[in-house]
Amino acid sequence: MTKPALVGIDWGTTRFRAYLIDETGAVIERISSDDGIMAVKPGGFPAVLAIRCGMWLARDPNIPVLMAGMVGSRNGWVEAPYRACPASSSDLSQAMMPIDIGNGRIAHIVPGLSTRDETGAPDVLRGEETLALGTGLHDGVVILPGTHSKWIRIEKGLMKGFSTFMTGEFYATLLGHTILSALRKEPDHPSGFEKGLRAAERGGGLTHQAFSARTSVLLGDMTGEEVAPFLSGLLIGSEILNAVALYPQSKAITLIAEGVIAENYKKALHAKNLDCTVMSPETAFIKGLYHLRPKG
Repeated sequence: MTKPALVGIDWGTTRFRAYLIDETGAVIERISSDDGIMAVKPGGFPAVLAIRCGMWLARDPNIPVLMAGMVGSRNGWVEAPYRACPASSSDLSQAMMPIDIGNGRIAHIVPGLSTRDETGAPDVLRGEETLALGTGLHDGVVILPGTHSKWIRIEKGLMKGFSTFMTGEFYATLLGHTILSALRKEPDHPSGFEKGLRAAERGGGLTHQAFSARTSVLLGDMTGEEVAPFLSGLLIGSEILNAVALYPQSKAITLIAEGVIAENYKKALHAKNLDCTVMSPETAFIKGLYHLRPKG
């Protein structure tokens, strides 16, 4: 039987995921629950950790415990200050926040990252730094699609900076809280995605092209079944168009995603003549935390 070397915890807004990781970086056991930080009552974090991972901790009183994600946010267990870019894996290790998890035992929370663009506008992320580190990418860009999609630029092993795009949140808002929702019909038809990608290349801006989803249905250029895929293509295409303009020299791209969202981003990148390597979020997270584990 392999020997446990690390308890790694991905503690997000809505989900709690924990991994018992061996000396080679492989997962021995995994736990997942709905105990995201928004579900934990004030002062309740130690109890949740004890319930979910107590058996692992009891078996090995000296096993390191590393946590990443929103557990280190202002609404989490304790706020782990952002580490300013550029940042290496060593910088992240040194900036980890120690926290007493009970019985005199200390765990560590991986800090998030902060950056500023050329205009001085700030940006932050939390949790994605661990996944980006898990790619092993030395030079290139890591894309992490989601509610707030992140593009992280890596140069010579350093996370130099990043940009956030509210792609997922805009998609949910447009479909759930605008006039466009009344036009959507199901089941979705994938042909709308390609139409959305083409719309992202047209002039007039994102809000203008979003409204064209309505007019295209009214005038018979598009069906209601194409509305949701159209908006997905429009938003993802717009994200990629603008991100590529920010990072024009990036050749190597690693996409951390799976399922439909991975396929959609691959299609959108291919439309811009860009190839990518795909890695699952779980694999990237585990590799990233394993890399940050205490050595020796």
